Amino acid sequence: MAEGKKTPCLNERILSSLSKRSVAAHSWHDLEIGPGAPEVFNVVVEITKGSKVKYELDKKTGMIKVDRVLYSSVVYPHNYGFIPRTLCEDGDPMDVLVLMQGEKDDKIIAVCVDDPEFRHFNDLKELSPHRLAEIRRFFEDYKKNENKEVAVNDFLPPATAQEAIKHSMDLYAEYILHSLRR
Repeated sequence: MAEGKKTPCLNERILSSLSKRSVAAHSWHDLEIGPGAPEVFNVVVEITKGSKVKYELDKKTGMIKVDRVLYSSVVYPHNYGFIPRTLCEDGDPMDVLVLMQGEKDDKIIAVCVDDPEFRHFNDLKELSPHRLAEIRRFFEDYKKNENKEVAVNDFLPPATAQEAIKHSMDLYAEYILHSLRR
C-alpha cells in the first residue's frame, strides 16, 4: 500500500460501491434463483420464525416492508419468504412455507441445505405429523381475526412443488418479457 494512503473501513467501501450504482439491488429481480432450481433454490426470508409482524416485498422498490401485525396470538411457525425470479397467479413471487384464498397462492415447504437437522429431508413424509399439523393450523388461523377464510389443501409431494416452482419461473420470464416490450 502506498505511504500516506489509508485503506477505507468496510462500511465506507460498501457505501462507495453503492453510490456508484444508480439503484440498490432488488430482492426479487436481482437475486439469482439458484443453479439447481426448481429442486434447490435461494429464498429471501421476509418473516422470521416466531414473529407476529408480517413483512412483504414491495415489488416496485425491492424493499421488505411491514405489511401488518397479525391480529391474533399466532406467530409464524417457521421462516417465511419467497423465491426470487418467480411469479404466481396472485401476482406475487412464489411463497415458501400449499393453501388457497381466492386466487391460487401456493406455499412451498423447504429445508435449508446447510441445516444439520433438516438437510437430509427430501419429502414431507419425513416431517413429524405434529410439525405438519402445526403448519396447517397456522395457515388456518393466521387471518381469522381479520375475517378472512383460508382453506388449507393437502400437502403435496416434492414433484408437485417442483412443477409449481418451474411454472412460477416461466410466469416470471413472461412478466419480464412483457415489461420489456412496454
